Amino acid sequence: MTSPDTATLLEDAADRIADISRADLQIMLRRAALRLRNAGGLSMEDDVEDALRDLAGELGKTRNDMIRFIVREWMEKNTYLPVHHLDEDGEVDGNG
Repeated sequence: MTSPDTATLLEDAADRIADISRADLQIMLRRAALRLRNAGGLSMEDDVEDALRDLAGELGKTRNDMIRFIVREWMEKNTYLPVHHLDEDGEVDGNG
């Protein structure tokens, strides 16, 4: 049997908030904060970081948004995800 993950523990605590001790709640919240703090830690080589920063600045997006966009594009181009096609014969109202 595996131990429950942090999200499961937090959901359980939320369901029975009156029964959770302050100390247990503090431990769970600290674990959650630590996971959130470490979640964005995808590091790249310096030249890739520079290119990501420059591209994100040009397009007015964040670094993480650019990574998500690039991964999605790559997955679509390599048929890991379905491609969203625009209907070339369809009508558009000029609003992007």
